[in-house]
Amino acid sequence: MDQQNQCKRKLRVCVATCNRADYSKLAPIMFGIKSHPDEFELEAVVLGSHLIDDYGNTFRMIEQDDFDISSKLHTIVRGEDEAAMVESVGLALVKLPDVLQRLQPDILVVHGDRFDALALATAAALMNIRILHLEGGEVSGTIDDSIRHAISKLAHYHACCTHRAEQHLIAMCEDHSRILLAGCPSYDKLLSSHYRQDYMDIIKSWLGDNVRDQEYIVALQHPVTTDIQHSIKIYGLMLDALLSFNKKTLILFPNIDAGSKEMVRVMRKKGIEQHPNFRAVKHIPFEQFIQLVCHAGCMIGNSSCGVREAGAFGTPVINLGTRQTGRETGENVLHVRDADTHNKIYHALELQFGKRYPGSKIYGDGNAVPRILKFLRTIDLDEPLQKTFCFPPMKDSISQDIDHILETQSALAVDLGGTNLRVAIVCMKGSVVKKYTQPNPKTFEARMHLILKMCADAMQDAVRLNCRILGVGVSTGGRVNPQEGVVLHSTKLIQEWSSVDLRTPISDALHLPVWVDNDGNCAALAERKFGHGKGVENFVTVITGTGIGGGIIHHNELVHGSTFCAAELGHILVSLEGPECSCGSRGCIEAYASGMALQREAKRLNDEDLLIVEGMDKKLMEPVTAAHLINAAKLGNSKAEAVLNKASTALGLGIINILHIVNPSLVILSGVLASYYQTPVQQVISERALFSTQSVKVVKSDLEEPALLGAASMVLDYATRRLY
Repeated sequence: MDQQNQCKRKLRVCVATCNRADYSKLAPIMFGIKSHPDEFELEAVVLGSHLIDDYGNTFRMIEQDDFDISSKLHTIVRGEDEAAMVESVGLALVKLPDVLQRLQPDILVVHGDRFDALALATAAALMNIRILHLEGGEVSGTIDDSIRHAISKLAHYHACCTHRAEQHLIAMCEDHSRILLAGCPSYDKLLSSHYRQDYMDIIKSWLGDNVRDQEYIVALQHPVTTDIQHSIKIYGLMLDALLSFNKKTLILFPNIDAGSKEMVRVMRKKGIEQHPNFRAVKHIPFEQFIQLVCHAGCMIGNSSCGVREAGAFGTPVINLGTRQTGRETGENVLHVRDADTHNKIYHALELQFGKRYPGSKIYGDGNAVPRILKFLRTIDLDEPLQKTFCFPPMKDSISQDIDHILETQSALAVDLGGTNLRVAIVCMKGSVVKKYTQPNPKTFEARMHLILKMCADAMQDAVRLNCRILGVGVSTGGRVNPQEGVVLHSTKLIQEWSSVDLRTPISDALHLPVWVDNDGNCAALAERKFGHGKGVENFVTVITGTGIGGGIIHHNELVHGSTFCAAELGHILVSLEGPECSCGSRGCIEAYASGMALQREAKRLNDEDLLIVEGMDKKLMEPVTAAHLINAAKLGNSKAEAVLNKASTALGLGIINILHIVNPSLVILSGVLASYYQTPVQQVISERALFSTQSVKVVKSDLEEPALLGAASMVLDYATRRLY
């Protein structure tokens, strides 16, 4: 009987929390442990900034959650500089042995990457206490990485949040059998409670009665201890941009890292605490903070909350500086790495404020705590305490689903043309794994039904082909609002295709995120990821086909314009009169240089018996096309040559206008007429452009499927990270 009782002894778990941020991750685990008193004995240790008045005395929220605090350790040496951080670690190491010796825990739960947590892990490891580390394996981009990885090397067990973090821990030679892919514990609370009916009451309690949903900003910026002066500069620029942007702003005080005191001085020097648009606070309870982030028009700063929790709501986030740029992010995060001007940050606010993005669950699905409790139950206290490392060669991952790991990350690409509807499975390297083609139906209902059916068939084939579909990208003619996934106005070639929401029905049917853009923009995106535009910061893609279109990449970003009609390159005017264009105007490039324009001129010459010359092979009833015009010119038809010279000059002048406005370093010609136009357009530029742009190269695209590859790139770029 004594032996049976010994086997069923409660596991004594000590959870140590250092600040308001890590408590939001640890609290769900503490509640889970407390709800199983027959299996676990909980000990809570509080230290760090929890016990400092300037940071809100946040230990009180732990008491309000009805946890008994076993020990409070004052470990912070004030000064908020590098030396104070080191002294704080030393002070914690002096005080922790007595506490750990008294509590005698079986396992210590440590979170994250704070210097306080490093002290905890060091003390526990030297005192032969098992350590469970939460959120190891992640990469952020500052000194936090070094601290986080150091704690991982001291820890015996790991509960990580993402598959990539799991792979990083394996690469760091950690024993895979002791790594749990759990997800972030804060998501358990976040996903179950962020839809609250009283959210407006919470917003008003912090920002006043006049504020509205999605009409305010949450700001939270911490110092980067490896570059404190630059951190302070960015903080001041952020405050200047927020003052200029003139929206209600809830700003939280920075954490206790070196440099925070100077940042607070900057805030007070600018009068932020007295400004009517700002509410500056030291602490907000996590449940209320969830509501404030969820319903904000934008979140700005460098807090991990922006790249982690905010993604679950689709809240737009502007991440300033380098503190989080290494982390996995959802589509909602816009990185401003070089936040060196007020204007750059202000422009980012203009781009992000008021948007809504698809929710992301990169960091968890709401079931982390049950997984962690199950993991704790499996810990064998009779196992040797000494860690073992799995040095290279690394063994294969044996995570929950081996097929998932071996899958090829891919996108589902959809191209809606005037004639055909095409769907393709495209892998990360830009290879088309499988393609499906059907005639494009003439009615909206039939077209949507066919899109969904072709996508569903492709999804089934993707499983067989071992492709993991990350999302769906749609390329379509017409003017598109990519933020909403809506076709605003269609081209004449696609009927019943205006004011069409493509994102919602496809996403609902396939349960995947969906991106939509027009075919010209997609061609530019394809070049940026897979073609001549790869690694080029500023370039223009011009499609020379049935019509003339294209896309502009400026500072590595696609230009959409205020009403999503930027880069309508075919409708640049090159003549005050000229032929009538399909848009209703006259003298557009498209009216001179498109396939339709060349076909029109070919028919005119044919009707006047001026097209056919000796050596041309044209059957009597064969329709006249642009190809006949080009062939006639090659065989010496002067009339055909004159038409093509005028078309080439019109296209060249239009491209010169682009060079003089956006000053790209490269022009890429795409489409069936690209090979013909390349040389004459280069000649027009060298003769008639400003001297500073005459050296810009004109190249022909090598991509066979620019529309499909561009649609796929919207998905595949999201799967890595957006960069601004």
